[in-house]
Amino acid sequence: MNNLVIVESPSKAKTIEKYLGPGFKVLASYGHIRDLRPKTGAVEPDKDFFMNYEIIEKNLKHLDTIIKALKKADTLYLASDPDREGEAISWHIYEELKNRDLIGNKAIERVVFYEITKSAVQKAMAEPRGLADGLVNAYQARRALDYLVGFNLSPLLWKKLRPRTLCWPSSEPSTQNDC
Repeated sequence: MNNLVIVESPSKAKTIEKYLGPGFKVLASYGHIRDLRPKTGAVEPDKDFFMNYEIIEKNLKHLDTIIKALKKADTLYLASDPDREGEAISWHIYEELKNRDLIGNKAIERVVFYEITKSAVQKAMAEPRGLADGLVNAYQARRALDYLVGFNLSPLLWKKLRPRTLCWPSSEPSTQNDC
């Protein structure tokens, strides 16, 4: 095997591997391999909004499989979905492999398939590109806002604006809600 292709789902991996044929190993990442550190310290506003990521424990086995296969590959194709989340998944894989000094002189390519057909897959493989920084930055901005605003603000909002039960008309006075 000279080429390793990473997609998100195992069913896509099997189909795409058939389309690409010999010389290609296609593995699934099963979605994101890492996420922000839970709770405190995930995003550091005082350090230029540095984001602390950790491997998602349940996906460590998938990362290990990717690492093992990468050792036999000359080229790594990151082929997760063409949306912002897919770009982030490819970026997380690339960053984790780079941080572990596993890339070396291997070629890293980003490919996107808009449909899983033999012709679409072959066309995408013939037209690789790099990671789209704009999509990765949009993903990180959304995750930072979710953490900084959502994580910190949600408990306060839930405390102050408790969800109210729905007020449905009832013929029974004892079942009327205070609305």
